[in-house]
Amino acid sequence: MTQIGWFGLGSMGLAMASNLQRHLARRTGPGLIYSNRTISRGEPLKKLGGTPADNFSKLVSQCGIIFTMVSNDSVLQELVTTAINSGHSLKDKIFVDCSTVLPETVGTAVSKLKEKDAKFLSAPVFGGNPIAVDGKLVFAIGGPKQAAEVVKPFIQDVMGRKVIDCGEDAMKSSLLKIAGNIVTVNLMEAVGEAQVFAEKTGLGTGPMEDLIGEAFGGVAGGYSKRLTTGAYAPPLDSRPGFGVSLAIKDARHAFSMAKEHNVELPGLQVSLDNMEAAREYAGECLDSSSMYGYLRQKAGLEFWNEKSRQGNSQ
Repeated sequence: MTQIGWFGLGSMGLAMASNLQRHLARRTGPGLIYSNRTISRGEPLKKLGGTPADNFSKLVSQCGIIFTMVSNDSVLQELVTTAINSGHSLKDKIFVDCSTVLPETVGTAVSKLKEKDAKFLSAPVFGGNPIAVDGKLVFAIGGPKQAAEVVKPFIQDVMGRKVIDCGEDAMKSSLLKIAGNIVTVNLMEAVGEAQVFAEKTGLGTGPMEDLIGEAFGGVAGGYSKRLTTGAYAPPLDSRPGFGVSLAIKDARHAFSMAKEHNVELPGLQVSLDNMEAAREYAGECLDSSSMYGYLRQKAGLEFWNEKSRQGNSQ
């Protein structure tokens, strides 16, 4: 059976890789080989039966399918360069990137790896950390059909509940992810505004959260829980579910594409401004939903609610 590798163990990557390793452990075949810039992040994977690799080059040499889940375009570009310059044959290897990057970054990776007879699939995901833990993410996959069919069994009902096929052009799945993020960020803004309104008017966040979950679905309800549980501003010694700086990066990707095509995104601009204001006030250790803290401030409340890190310590 093909050896599978994984690079990138942030909050999302670790949750996804853990589900994949559990799946592999149930089969009679090799477990996951993993690597990360901070290799100690992989200890939970090791306990599940995964095997660490010292670096990405070594991982590539040992694996036929290589998943990556990284923070930005430059890291992916660096990994592709490392693979190409590793001296190892890349013939027939399949690289599957689950990150949020620009279509042009995907296109460059496709071209460079094709020269080495390797295939590249863009497979970005929709859903936050709790959904990743549950293995219920939505994947958008684009790239060579044959490679996609090889990879799908390791995604469907393993790491994700749904795979959206974007065709042979890998850049299309990247574009879908960027478009989807416009909805995601605007939805977090809307939920934050509604909860601040509920608190200030005396309605209360509990009934508001019940309504959001029942009327607007589990995703919106999950965003509300990030606020009411204080997860929008977690303790400094923990990792946010999805960091605010990553969300800001994703929003800027959308603006970059929108500018090219003369599209205005006024709602996303409001959300981006509020995320940046939250980060300026409270630092990097914030969730993407932390615009809620800034919305609270604008309404005359404290940035922190009673369950967030500062409110919890008072």
